[in-house]
Amino acid sequence: MIQIYHNPRCGKSRNCLSFLEESKKEFEIIKYLEKTPLYEELVSLIKKLNVQPIALVRVKEKIWIENFKNKQLSDEEIIQILASNPILIERPIVIKGEKAIIGRVLDDVSAFI
Repeated sequence: MIQIYHNPRCGKSRNCLSFLEESKKEFEIIKYLEKTPLYEELVSLIKKLNVQPIALVRVKEKIWIENFKNKQLSDEEIIQILASNPILIERPIVIKGEKAIIGRVLDDVSAFI
């Protein structure tokens, strides 16, 4: 089943959700700000995305800039920061099986699903 990590306050995330609804495919919404992913879930997600942990970080968010920008952080530290500050997780993320993409571009989501 398709899943979407969704933030209702984000326009790109809302657009992706609407696209999935229109696709008529069955999917599950994960409101990751309400139920924060655990460290292990983020590790799994990063593997599915096939990216380095820093690629999942919204580096323009105030929390990142004020607390973490320009610091030397290990991958484990970055994942822990994401687990503690889910607002920093890039969105939306679309998961299908053992693969995932950051769904900011609807053409990419279309090709993925």
